[in-house]
Amino acid sequence: MTEMHLGFIPDPITVAFDKLLPSRKPPDGLANSRKFKQIISSIDAIGLIEPLTIAKADKATGMHLLLDGHIRMLAMQQLGFSEALCLIAKDDESYTYNNRINRLSTIQEHFMIRRAVERGVTPARLAKSLELDIEHITKKINLLDGICAEAVRLLKDKIFSANLSPVLRKLKPTRQVECVELMVATNNITVSYAQALLAATPGNMLVNEGVPKKLKGVTADQMAKMEREMANLEGQFKLVEQSYGQDVLNLVLAKGYLTKLLDNEAVIRFLSQNHPEILREFSGIVQTTSLDK
Repeated sequence: MTEMHLGFIPDPITVAFDKLLPSRKPPDGLANSRKFKQIISSIDAIGLIEPLTIAKADKATGMHLLLDGHIRMLAMQQLGFSEALCLIAKDDESYTYNNRINRLSTIQEHFMIRRAVERGVTPARLAKSLELDIEHITKKINLLDGICAEAVRLLKDKIFSANLSPVLRKLKPTRQVECVELMVATNNITVSYAQALLAATPGNMLVNEGVPKKLKGVTADQMAKMEREMANLEGQFKLVEQSYGQDVLNLVLAKGYLTKLLDNEAVIRFLSQNHPEILREFSGIVQTTSLDK
């Protein structure tokens, strides 16, 4: 098994800005951009969340090359800071810390906001610093309330709207997991799809079992038919999902075999003379570059 090595020293250190050498120029017009102003407001309200990334200190000068975090450093300088927490990279590669990680997922953002609130930052101050509506901040704070642990695990590295949670809360835990699995498998983690799954959910799988579901323009009979068809569709999807990997492997092996078979001139001659239709099909399979074709 290949041993994994950390690209950075885990413990950040505090480094003065006069000991940092930028590795690139800031973009033109940065100071007047909305994003830069938002970063300044965020750091002013809740402090620096993500440390800067620097190279090891030069032995002769003691200076560090700043690999990532140029905009954050400029924002902190405008706010009067003279130093910042930094992560030291163990190598001198040109790519940076931000290129090694995924963007902040919705659930990670939720935990970050909750941590800021626990430290005493009010939702109103957060909303102002991030230039968001306070109602949106409240939804992000309460994002996981009423969502079961397994559904949270499935969504932990996904990006989705905070409006998805109110829809999932109407479902019992088992149904939450089923719906999230479908959304993740189809790469369609949207509120509209969640609402469609909610509409097609049997009453006994809803949190409020006794409350009839209402969908504008849809009758009770149509709702019942939608439930049956959706249940059938979900069953078929799961069957396909289970066999998809093996089917793709079989197709790849078959294509490889046919490619070698059609390299044989004797086979080509025999098929062209006796079974031209089979030769056409085999040639089509060999030339296929995508499963969509």
